[in-house]
Amino acid sequence: MSEPTRAVQDYLKAIHLLGGADQTVSPAEIATRLAVRAPSVTGMLKRLAEAGYIDYTPHGGARLTELGRDEARRVIRRHRLVELFLHRVLGLDWSEVDAEAEALEHAISPRLEQAIARHLGEPLEDPHGHPIPTADGRLTPRDFRRLSEFRPGQWVLIREAQDDNPARLRRWHEQGLTPGARVLIRSYQELDDLFEIQVGDRLIRLGSEGLVGLRGEPLEAAS
Repeated sequence: MSEPTRAVQDYLKAIHLLGGADQTVSPAEIATRLAVRAPSVTGMLKRLAEAGYIDYTPHGGARLTELGRDEARRVIRRHRLVELFLHRVLGLDWSEVDAEAEALEHAISPRLEQAIARHLGEPLEDPHGHPIPTADGRLTPRDFRRLSEFRPGQWVLIREAQDDNPARLRRWHEQGLTPGARVLIRSYQELDDLFEIQVGDRLIRLGSEGLVGLRGEPLEAAS
């Protein structure tokens, strides 16, 4: 089978990131993720189904087949390896690497992918804490909670940061809210929707909206 087109790879990756390896994803969710119009999504989903990449029903949605899941994970692996290479080796800020990797993921060869992985020591996570699929397509399932779901008195280990908003990533970096950080939820004012979070010797005040995209686990579970 020939290499899928960039558009096909983008769709398969989007479906996977929306949970389409385990459940059905609606065309509306895919359209929002890719910032495209719903009619074009419908046409592409039909083509993906004909090629064997997804199971698709017009009034249901799309779910990746084994073939589609494997192809999606190949693209995700390249994307996250490139992100880490740009950040760790070339020194790009973690807020910049997602956009750069979006273009480069379609251009690198399997040989270059392997060379990057070897150079980085077969890493397990990208700069934002997201898992990197193995060369044979394995991806360990993880069940982290949104930071806004934790309550006062809980220590949390931040594990992942959503990577599609550069301004927010820069802000989180300034605040120390990055993967690997151990934070304490000091208080939560429900009426104002305001969290007080201790990061080291700093006290940060943020609403739920400011925490959207940060995920973690109770520190006891991580230690």
